[in-house]
Amino acid sequence: MSYSQFSLSEVQELFNLSITEGVGIFAGLPSTPISDYLQETLNYNISLALAINSEKARSELIIAPVLVELKKLTGYGLFSGVEFNVDPSQGLVGYVDFLVSRDPEQLFVKAPVVTIVEAKKEDINNGLGQCVATLVAAQIFNERKGLIIPELLGTVTTGSAWKFLKLSGKSLSIDLDEYTIKDAPKILGILSAVLA
Repeated sequence: MSYSQFSLSEVQELFNLSITEGVGIFAGLPSTPISDYLQETLNYNISLALAINSEKARSELIIAPVLVELKKLTGYGLFSGVEFNVDPSQGLVGYVDFLVSRDPEQLFVKAPVVTIVEAKKEDINNGLGQCVATLVAAQIFNERKGLIIPELLGTVTTGSAWKFLKLSGKSLSIDLDEYTIKDAPKILGILSAVLA
């Protein structure tokens, strides 16, 4: 089994998670101003990515620029398409679309891993199980390094729509709101506030 094979119900049952759904869980977090560079990049890239309409195009043209901006703001490590084999016996193996670590090291992933971003072409809800399985893996990865991170942030995104969730111990909170890339400052605000 790999991350991509998990459904939300399977990951909940296998890892004994309690799930809370709510509207506006992250709505109260402040927006973060984006750079002129990111604004210009998104102005050009969004329509191109949506016209190409592949997961790869959305990932490279929309999601990656936002996460690079996050790296500029925080100095954290940012990884794209890395293998993250944490616990094969539990199926916690495979590649993650994007991973953010508080350690600025870029040659390899170091703890603490704090954010997982799962890119999907269209169906966000279909990616929730995969994202949560990867968050559980990040939690185990951090704990094995002796680092307990109270909240891990997960995002499932099509590039144009972003859904956020957080894992605290065995409690998973899923924000039922979706944030659109047209409000990139809000998306960046959520990403940077939860990482602080």
